[in-house]
Amino acid sequence: MSTEEIKALESRVFGEFNKGRAAYMAAIDEIFATNFVHHGGAGREIRGLKDYKQFINEMFNAFPDLHFTIDDMVAEGDKIVTRFTWTGTNKGEYMGRPPTNRKVTTWAILIRRVVGGKFVEGWERLDSLSWMQQLGVVPTPKKET
Repeated sequence: MSTEEIKALESRVFGEFNKGRAAYMAAIDEIFATNFVHHGGAGREIRGLKDYKQFINEMFNAFPDLHFTIDDMVAEGDKIVTRFTWTGTNKGEYMGRPPTNRKVTTWAILIRRVVGGKFVEGWERLDSLSWMQQLGVVPTPKKET
């Protein structure tokens, strides 16, 4: 695939996700290889589409209004790097914690690798400290005066 085709595939991922759970779940099999591996999503490694779909369902259960905004995208060879911002309101249990009803905004960087027109692997890092502080799970340090 050309870098432009890889960028279009990545843009489709974010576009389908922003349409909501049903749209994204319907598109997963077309976009991701059956042996897809995701490293780092919410601090865990996810292997295979079944587990990936379960992870996505957990995200939508916890943050039903989850929305992504692409900030930067760079592709080279068989990889694409995307820096994005996501927002969502914690309306359901997440990682064993009850909902906080707080709206969070955080950034993440995602690298994905493409083989045969589908994503086969991804590595994600997000600003988890800020995210946990916004949810009230981790205290925000007091500013010194």
